[in-house]
Amino acid sequence: MMRQYELVERVQKYKPDANEALLNKAYVYAMQKHGQQKRASGDPYISHPLEVAAILTDMRLDESTIAVALLHDTIEDTTATRAEIDELFGEDIGRLVEGLTKIKKLDLVTKKAKQAENLRKLLLAISDDVRVLLVKLADRLHNMRTLDHMSPEKRARISEETMEIYAPLAGRMGMQDMREELEELSFRHINPEAHDTVTKRLEDLSRRNEGLVKKIETELRDLLVANGLSNAMVSGRQKKPYSVFRKMQSKSLSFEQLSDVYGFRLLVDDIPDCYRALGIVHTRWRVVPGRFKDYISTPKQNDYRSIHTTIIGPSSQRIELQIRTKRMHEIAEYGIAAHTLYKDALAAENETLSRESNAYSWLRHTIEALAEGDSPEEFLEHTKLELFQDQVFCFTPKGKLIALPRGATPIDFAYAVHTNIGDTTVGAKINGRIMPLVTRLNNGDEVEIIRSGVQVPPAAWEEIVVTGKARAAIRRATRMAIRKQYTGLGHRILERTFERAGKIFSREGLRPALHRLGQKDVEDAIAAVGRGEMSSLDVLRAVYPDHQDERVTVKPAGDEGWFNVRSASGMIFRIPGKTPAELATIEGGAELPIRGIASDVTVNFAPTGAVPGDRIVGIMEKNRGITIYPIQSPVLQRFDDEPERWIDVRWDLDEANKSRFAARILINALNEPGTLARVAQTVADIDVNIRLLSMVRIATDFTEMALDVEVWDLRQLNQLLVQLKELDCIATVKRLYE
Repeated sequence: MMRQYELVERVQKYKPDANEALLNKAYVYAMQKHGQQKRASGDPYISHPLEVAAILTDMRLDESTIAVALLHDTIEDTTATRAEIDELFGEDIGRLVEGLTKIKKLDLVTKKAKQAENLRKLLLAISDDVRVLLVKLADRLHNMRTLDHMSPEKRARISEETMEIYAPLAGRMGMQDMREELEELSFRHINPEAHDTVTKRLEDLSRRNEGLVKKIETELRDLLVANGLSNAMVSGRQKKPYSVFRKMQSKSLSFEQLSDVYGFRLLVDDIPDCYRALGIVHTRWRVVPGRFKDYISTPKQNDYRSIHTTIIGPSSQRIELQIRTKRMHEIAEYGIAAHTLYKDALAAENETLSRESNAYSWLRHTIEALAEGDSPEEFLEHTKLELFQDQVFCFTPKGKLIALPRGATPIDFAYAVHTNIGDTTVGAKINGRIMPLVTRLNNGDEVEIIRSGVQVPPAAWEEIVVTGKARAAIRRATRMAIRKQYTGLGHRILERTFERAGKIFSREGLRPALHRLGQKDVEDAIAAVGRGEMSSLDVLRAVYPDHQDERVTVKPAGDEGWFNVRSASGMIFRIPGKTPAELATIEGGAELPIRGIASDVTVNFAPTGAVPGDRIVGIMEKNRGITIYPIQSPVLQRFDDEPERWIDVRWDLDEANKSRFAARILINALNEPGTLARVAQTVADIDVNIRLLSMVRIATDFTEMALDVEVWDLRQLNQLLVQLKELDCIATVKRLYE
């Protein structure tokens, strides 16, 4: 176990003026508080905060951060309090220790909604001060190094959490060495068989190629020195098991098919030497086409800068090369932890480099996304997309660099520039040519967005884009467009209802009645009427409490084909539902002519049906009575300008109902023997009747089936849709309203 003076000496090596008294006080306090506590390994508990502090000294962090590392478990696991730490060490250190205590309680591998909410809390905790993340990552690294003493279940849970959250976060913060070690340790516990297999194959390869790495290092170094780069440093290594396994999985390769198991780093003095070394290497050995990336001229968002190339090098071995300066190498190893030490020197190397860490900038933008998503699940989706996807770099026509996940489209590009630009996108030019919006962008593409002020992003775009920001914005715009439609419909329904009651509807008149309707604002109330969630008569009564009106209710009668029409006064009229009867001539705005039991009013259903549970609306049609439509039916758009024909109706079913109702579904199925039989069996198994079936071949392998079915209610219809979707011979299934 590391001694007190050893820790102080480690800090003073890179920070001679470090506050030695603070380090000593934190060491003694942590030692006293943890006392005789033991870890699962049997070691004194104090060994853990000491090792965490040692990891942070390797990153050359300041003494305050080292003190936080020593104290990070005291509030959680000892009698220490925030107030006590504030008093002894200051509020800054106390705040960081408390933030780490909160993070320790988060379960980041749990059911989706809870995981998303905990990820929010994690990112919020580290957004105020990135040192919280640095200490947490060091804490997790030491825990992973000593995980063998835990139970198998706990090892699996901690490893999964590390692989899903902490390793990608380390990578996003530019700390590649830590990310690789976290991934490697997690891989060993998550998939021990694969880890052991790949490790054994790499060991066998290393024995067969004994001395090869040293030979290539020597040949590369001699070549660079001979060409004037006398200070160049060359180091090589065999790739780690997880890196090899991930490549085998992503590219569907066997171990024998891997050709670039070795990687080499060339460290030189400055940026011109980077490009000089690249020229020397490319002149001496053949380049593998398509394997060159320049992250010096276009750095990654986590500040990583280097030149990557792959060559057929010494001994005809395919090897990957990374060429960078020594300062760039520090950033590549320690990421954001090294930024404060090197930002001035880095800015001097490249005037275009931001003075703020790009890695921390990504963290801030991710925190801003907390307000973008409308649900924890959307935030989880957004963050994981941002964590795990590689990047492509594209440019605006004015030369601004936009970094996007690989596979991004011009739609993602537009939303990355600004949400309003994404919402109004109608087309795009890529490198001067008009291209489809579904085009996948490549590194170096120049993208010009074509816009229109009347554009509303289609909901289908959500399936095209890959960035969380674009998906959240499209969902939000789609919801707003739908809300606008429902608000317009609700406004027309309310105007007609108020007019028939001899009143005038106005938004201002509705405002005082909102509390009685349980709505937040006028627009919410009007949209609720349009969606069928609230009756227009309820709104009328809320605005005019003394008003009395009657409401039409559609209710199946005992005999099939007949319905009851009941008014709010309680009088019930039995009317035929299938045999058309003459309806008295309806002029604009006329009342529904119910005069008594002798006055039959025909009630029809839309051709594609409406079933109990649907939100419904009635349309008065000349000589046809009332036709009932589901509120989702696009046919209703034909009546937008005729609000006087809309009838407020609702279901009023009872246990005696024995009628089935028609609905139409559309199925896209594989064209193979047995498909129709499986569909028919699924329909029969849940007591649904098929009235009509039509089939059309739409492609060599696919057939489109239109089924008119009879169901008891919406619940049964939804059950049918779910069970059909689960059949492996079904590509898509949906309900038709047209």
